[in-house]
Amino acid sequence: MTPFPFTAIVGQDEMKTAMILTAIDPKIGGVLVFGDRGTGKSTAVRALAALLPPIDAVKGCPVNSAHPDDCPVWAEVTETEIITRPTPVVDLPLGVTEDRVTGALDIERALTRGEKAFQAGLLARANRGYLYIDEVNLLEDHIVDLLLDVAQSGENVVEREGMSIRHPARFVLVGSGNPEEGELRPQLLDRFGLSVEVTSPKEIDTRIEVIRRRDAYENAHAAFMAEWAPHDAALRARILAARAALPGLNTSNVVLHDCAAVCLALGSDGLRGELTLLRAARALAAYEGAADVTRAHIRAAAPMALRHRLRRDPLDEAGSTARVARQLAEVLP
Repeated sequence: MTPFPFTAIVGQDEMKTAMILTAIDPKIGGVLVFGDRGTGKSTAVRALAALLPPIDAVKGCPVNSAHPDDCPVWAEVTETEIITRPTPVVDLPLGVTEDRVTGALDIERALTRGEKAFQAGLLARANRGYLYIDEVNLLEDHIVDLLLDVAQSGENVVEREGMSIRHPARFVLVGSGNPEEGELRPQLLDRFGLSVEVTSPKEIDTRIEVIRRRDAYENAHAAFMAEWAPHDAALRARILAARAALPGLNTSNVVLHDCAAVCLALGSDGLRGELTLLRAARALAAYEGAADVTRAHIRAAAPMALRHRLRRDPLDEAGSTARVARQLAEVLP
């Protein structure tokens, strides 16, 4: 069945905004969505990928290369035809093995033909698309370490069974989970560009609207999709326009100062917070059609970019979102 329309998702505005920003600028580094079960986290990921324009890729290329010259030698791709395919969305299961993630020796080909060949894994399939991890806080440590390496380099390197394989693995990492089921390792937490918190709606009218739209999606599918198709098309056009406008945005020294001042006041480690905040604010400005990045864009992007980078303060009982808001009010009055 066609994925649920992105624009038909009720509420969860911050989650939708964060995902749109990463679609405009994948360098932001992905989205971590923490919250209750059944709040539309996985629905939003698949809906956004379906919303985005398809990619051009070489037919038969396991890493979705855009040009025949970019296809890895080990793939033995002889096709030169460029086909259009949907933006990849690859699920990473919790119990997945390292071989399945990175790729490994093609056992069937080795046994039947006596040839040593590489069988691409999930990271190859996710290149130029999305890698989605549900219950990311329950992921095994060795898989977390592997993802950290690939997320840093943008390249998957496999050295085993006498093979030395490299291929691009650039994707938007989207993770979701329930904080009651366990915390996320700080090393992986820092790799997510944006973090959002979702909760079940408390207003009865909102819950009724969620039920109504889901029921229409399941039982009157064609009519429901036709109703929301123009809304998704308008959002797609807006994302593409923002991508085109991004390089031409004016970013003043005042904006750079504000980003540094906020992160310094919050005590975030390293400089990744500033860089992510700047990228998110620029993407938001482009999305809104602004010519300049302003303090308002920084205020709007700061909670998403910084709440998961704060050090724990046992003397401060306020949540991370409240702490960010408090420092924003002091630093950027």
